[in-house]
Amino acid sequence: MFGCQQNIIKNSDILPFLEYLCKTANKIINCGIYLARQWYFKCNYITGKYDLEKELKQNQNYKFLHSQAAQQTLRGVAESFKSFKELSKKYRSGELENCPRLPNYRKKGGLGMITYPKQALRLKGDQVKIPLGRKVKAAFGVEAFWLPFPTNLDFKKIREIRILPRNGCFYVEWVYKLEPQQIELDKDKVLGIDHGLDNWLTCISNRGTGFIIDGKHLKSVNQFYNQQIATIKENKPQGFWSKRLSRITEKRNRQMRDAVNKAARLVINHCLENGIGRLVFGWNKGQKDGINIGAKNNQKFVQIPTGKLKDRLKQLCEQYGIEFVETEESYTSKASFLDDDFLPTFGEKPRNAVPRSCGNSIPAGSAPESWKPSGKRIKRGLYCTKNGFLINADANGSANILRKVSTKLGFNLNRVSRSDLTTLLRIRFWIA
Repeated sequence: MFGCQQNIIKNSDILPFLEYLCKTANKIINCGIYLARQWYFKCNYITGKYDLEKELKQNQNYKFLHSQAAQQTLRGVAESFKSFKELSKKYRSGELENCPRLPNYRKKGGLGMITYPKQALRLKGDQVKIPLGRKVKAAFGVEAFWLPFPTNLDFKKIREIRILPRNGCFYVEWVYKLEPQQIELDKDKVLGIDHGLDNWLTCISNRGTGFIIDGKHLKSVNQFYNQQIATIKENKPQGFWSKRLSRITEKRNRQMRDAVNKAARLVINHCLENGIGRLVFGWNKGQKDGINIGAKNNQKFVQIPTGKLKDRLKQLCEQYGIEFVETEESYTSKASFLDDDFLPTFGEKPRNAVPRSCGNSIPAGSAPESWKPSGKRIKRGLYCTKNGFLINADANGSANILRKVSTKLGFNLNRVSRSDLTTLLRIRFWIA
């Protein structure tokens, strides 16, 4: 497993070097994409790992980059065509819903990401030497430039660095290998997660613990960003963009990445502190594409980076030995957990509730087609059960997500009580 630390470069003396590297990288990437596409169209051949660098060694853009950086950058292009090949196989076999597309060209005159392998780097003190190549040295008399090395990393573990241009900024990503940590965790202890807007993550475990990660701050950040963008673009032609818009967008994106990392860390720390060995995340594929909760709420829901948070949680689970389970969450918000309502599966016809105490599963087609939950959501955030108990609606959904997979994974939910679903600790991660 590999980790990545990202640092923004603000030193004005270094910026010209970074701009030159990324412009040249963009050109060599386009050359590689052109060659790989021609091989595919004319010969039905997907480029191999080393094919592009062998063919483009005499290219002027290749010569004006350090050889190892040019090779690594072209191997990234080859990797994207290899991914296209694998995705095409899955699409033809029915495992993938959307047809993949060939990698397309980058914008002419733009900036591309350049990658340096560890072998090309040299550490001296707290600075890392980044070579520029012989052609640059001969033409401009500059051999290399220096980047500050993060004090919290070990240079011996670094595998490569990536110089990444984004919205008028330059980032350096330090890629290193992460060793998995061996921690004693119990797979019978499980945490279920239901995601939303005001309550970004609602977490309930089968060991009597639970909490909510507040999402109102994220909504506020997005709302302010949209207001700024709308004001600047007012009366401007379609496709208008400026440096100011780039700065505003990049600031908003950094805030989103910070939120994702903080929220994921809060969830993982809870699992480690309570010995929880499984994490169940409720997720319906394509739910953002087909969401219909009103124009304003659609915008809020789509712009919240919950998918990135799910991926980050999956990465951290792998690092700490926590089993990550993703399950569809259909009808979890409608069914009553305390009344043991039957939970239909997304895409199937709903059927009437049958208590688990019957001990029998429901054969397909044997139950009536109309299905009604025992309880109902009476207002935002509040769910009323069959017996009139009022519980947190999102906590009810999170508990039902656990119930979706409890039989398959073999854990019990006996310790999830009404009190656990009523009052939960609310965590405001931006001030935690």
